[in-house]
Amino acid sequence: MAETERENIPESTLEGLDTAARKGGHGGRPPVITADMLHTVLRRRAGGESVERIQPDLIIPTGKRKGQNPSVASIHRALAEHAEREAYPEAVEAAHADFAALKARDVPAGPSTAPALT
Repeated sequence: MAETERENIPESTLEGLDTAARKGGHGGRPPVITADMLHTVLRRRAGGESVERIQPDLIIPTGKRKGQNPSVASIHRALAEHAEREAYPEAVEAAHADFAALKARDVPAGPSTAPALT
């Protein structure tokens, strides 16, 4: 019986991730770099500052590491993701449209407008 349960774990995990994706969630931790932080980094990088010099001035606003500085690797990762979004804006828009269509399809119908039977 335990062997059967172990065999079902990957299936259950995938079902849970699929359900979360349909609800707009995803696996993994939330990103540490917020949009405001990214804006600050981009502005200061445009002024010629290095990521290593910017990093101590950034503070994580929420989550497990609230109040701490993000790692230099997190900043570089956020910059790379931003560059990818900027390089392929049509792909990002297509992904957002696909997600909106999936979400609309999964939203249950509102209250019925049929007359009530008395």
